[in-house]
Amino acid sequence: MVNTALTDPFDRVKTYSIGFDRMFDRLLDDSLVTTTNYPPYNIVKMDETNYAIQIAVAGFGKDDIEIETKENTLSIKSKEKGEVVDETTYLHKGISNRAFKRTFTISDDVVVKGATFENGLLNVELERIIPEEKKPRLIKIK
Repeated sequence: MVNTALTDPFDRVKTYSIGFDRMFDRLLDDSLVTTTNYPPYNIVKMDETNYAIQIAVAGFGKDDIEIETKENTLSIKSKEKGEVVDETTYLHKGISNRAFKRTFTISDDVVVKGATFENGLLNVELERIIPEEKKPRLIKIK
């Protein structure tokens, strides 16, 4: 039996779903051709209604990053930088600060609460707002 996680070309897309209970963990994105693992990130479930996206953005400052929500999409990208003249001679350059864009699909009931930037780690806080009609309730027997 072949492990499809290793052979499935759709396994490495850049769009992920957050707050969907029974949806695919990974959804297709328009940029399927340009799959990348940069910058690395974590999706953390803090509790039943709170999530966090942690993105490692070494080499960037908080003013170099834009966070945008539009409909059911959360986009995190680096701002365009002009021509950077770097006269440093590197023997090894392992820290990249190339442009990036990460896109996450969030459910209708997930809102972005805020974002913090500390020690090269961007932390985007999300909260799932459960409407009253979707909350569990006890039914009295008459």
